[in-house]
This record gives sequence, C-alpha cells and structure tokens, in this order.
Amino acid sequence: MDRVVAWMRQAALQGDNLGTIVTGTCERLAAAGLPLARAHLSFSMLHPLYDASSFTWNRGAEIRMQEFLTVPDGATPDAFVKSPYFYLLNNNLAHLRRRLGETGYNEFPVFKDLEELGITDYLAFVQSFDEPNRGMMGSWATDAKGGFNEEMIKVLMRIQGNLAMAARIAVLGQLAENMLTTYIGGDAGKRVLSGQIRRGDGETVRAVLVMGDMRQSTELAEGSSRQTFIDTLNDFFDAVALPFNRNGGEILNFIGDGFLAVYPCDRHRVPSEMAAKAAMAAVRQANARMSALNAGRKHLGLEPIGFGLGLHVGNVMYGNVGLKNRLAFSAFGASVNEVQRLEGLTKKLENPVVASEEFVKYCGGDWVSRGEEQLRGIDHKVSVYVPGASNIELKETEAFVDSARKPRSDAEEVMDLIQSSKLAQKDGVWTRTSSNRLIKSSTR
Repeated sequence: MDRVVAWMRQAALQGDNLGTIVTGTCERLAAAGLPLARAHLSFSMLHPLYDASSFTWNRGAEIRMQEFLTVPDGATPDAFVKSPYFYLLNNNLAHLRRRLGETGYNEFPVFKDLEELGITDYLAFVQSFDEPNRGMMGSWATDAKGGFNEEMIKVLMRIQGNLAMAARIAVLGQLAENMLTTYIGGDAGKRVLSGQIRRGDGETVRAVLVMGDMRQSTELAEGSSRQTFIDTLNDFFDAVALPFNRNGGEILNFIGDGFLAVYPCDRHRVPSEMAAKAAMAAVRQANARMSALNAGRKHLGLEPIGFGLGLHVGNVMYGNVGLKNRLAFSAFGASVNEVQRLEGLTKKLENPVVASEEFVKYCGGDWVSRGEEQLRGIDHKVSVYVPGASNIELKETEAFVDSARKPRSDAEEVMDLIQSSKLAQKDGVWTRTSSNRLIKSSTR
C-alpha cells in the first residue's frame, strides 16, 4: 500500500490526468491482493459546460470515463433521492457500508444491479475538497466471499484520502486547461499553456478568416429584456458560430454580437484549399441552422434574426496584446480588418455571405461576382463575391450533428444530478425548486 500511495503522489506531481490516476490506483490495489471487483469515482469539475467527470473501473475491463453536461430544467432526480450518495449527504456521513445479499441491506435500488454482478460488499464515501461543490465521491465493491474484512476497509479509507489529494492536483491542472480552452479557444489555450504568456509573444500565420455578425441586434436589445436578449444572442451563436468551431476552425473572439473564427493553414495551395472548403461547409451549416432557428422563432411569434458572414484568406499576427498585467490572445493585422469590412458589405449587397477573391480562388465552387468595392482603410478596390445557389445549399454529407449525451450508468447519473442540484441548506427538508432541482433546508 505504501508503494500504491507513492505512485499516486508521483503521478499527480508529474501531471497525469484523472483517468490515469484512477486506473493506475485501481489496478495497483488489485495487483497488491485487494479483492477489488468494481470502483466508481466521480469528481466535480469547474467547467462552463460540464459539472463532473466520472470513472467506472471493473476488474479485467477497460475503465469507462464520462463527462456530464448540466442536467436541464425539468430533469427528475429520483435516482439521486434513492441513492446511497443522497443518504450520505442528507445525513452528513463520510462512509456507508453494506454487505449485499443480507436481509435488510437492500434499501437502495442500485444494490440489485450490483448483486447481479456478484458483488458481496459495498463501501460508499464522500470526500470534500474543502471548497463549495468541489470534491470526490464514489464506492468500492468486492465479489469476494465474506466481503471486505476490517483490514481491507482500513486500507481503502487510507487510499481514499491519498487519492483525493492526487485527484485534487489533477483537477486543478485540468481546470487551468478547461478555462483557457473555453475562454480563449483550443489552439490559443494550448499556446498559452505551452509558454506564450508574455505581451508580444506570438507569430504570423496564414489562415482562412471568418467574421460573423448578428443583424437587428440594436432593435432586439432595446425591445427585449436583458435575459431575453442574452438568450437570443446565445441562440444566434449556437446556430451560426458553432459550425466554425470544428473541423479545423476555431472561434478566436466573440465581439459583442459578432465573432471571429480562424482556420490556420500552411502557405501551400493544398492546405489553403482544405481550410477554405472546411470554412465554406461551415457556412452552409450555419445557413441551414439559422433557417431552422428562424422557423422556430416564427412558430413562437418572434421576429427572424439576420446574419452576415465575411470570408477571406491572408496572413494574420496571432498572439498576446494588451497591458502588461491584462492580456488578450487574438488575431490582428490587415487581413482581419479586411474580413471585417467584407462582413459589413453583406448589408450593402443584401446577401448574408460575402467573400474575397482570395477565398473564392481556394474554395472553388459556384460564386457570383459583385464587382469591385473600396473597403475602408484599404488603398485599393477589391473584387467581392457572393455564393451561387448550388454553393449555399447544404450537402447531405455536411449535415451538422450536435454532440449528444453519452450513455450513463445509474451511479454516474447520480453524480450528475448531485452536481446540478446545487445542494443548499435551509430548514432540514429536501424540496424542489422552480427548475425542479433539489434544495435542502435546515431548521437551525
């Protein structure tokens, strides 16, 4: 056990992720002779999209890891209420042990599933990280005849405490990556984590550029409540911006009701063509998704939302700018200014998509010339194009599929519900909020 603990500490110090630490711990416990048949461990995560990460280890099988989205309003937390974890939290207990199959110890539905797996003894626990809504919870289970003996229980409690420390280090490392990739983008986040942290750090790269903007935003802001406008803006970003954040593209900045996306590429023709075609596929997806959004808005009696997209290819400076103690990672330069001006032309040309000649050359397909335009800040006129009918129509192979939730076990669903319930204490009773989540009240 000393060697298992030493390994956990070393793994945490060298930056191993949660999955590696959990897998390595369980495998080493089993190899040391502990009759561990199953382990389930869940960790709360500070992440804008995911509430928790959960791992299920079964002896002789690959570990299963899942990340959970916040449970939507209206979700029914019945599985949580009937779980051992709820019992622990509701009674302020650190551990719960049950010998399965014995009379009187089948009060939780999950035990029936475990007994079918041959589990004879079960030990659940909660381990706080001394931070609000942050911690580890899980369970150890064995299929050994007679279950865990007292020495095994002592070992598991010792391992549990050390695992919590190792996990906390790993969670903090993951937290830094989560925040950077969510708030400044995947590629930009990796660059910052790799050491591009000083003002002026960066490089010049070639990229396909996309500038997007929502129309009628001023009227919507003036005629709607703050929350309605924010919801509308997020609906717009989900419909139009999301396709540009995949397949080589990345949303680099959200600017008010607009966004800047980049598709970095080499200076050779082939990678430039691939990037331009990927961006154009995203344009078709955005157009189709916006049509679907407006159809839904019409059904609700709401006005449609318009949009504009500018497309360009060029060299951009990519790096840190700002104050010494307040930096932003962004793309800037003449090409960024040009794509912004191209997006502005969508109003004048009365077409939601306008591209430069450089983009059209690499993208190919059906384009209609709209002559030359003088872009503000550019000392020469540029040729501009709008997509032809066949070029804006979504192809069957380009249908956009949103990420769906992964299947979850009962125990993993419980952890998800725990995180989304935002347990609070007041008056000693668990009640549902207007969003159907649970809150705890206390008479103290």
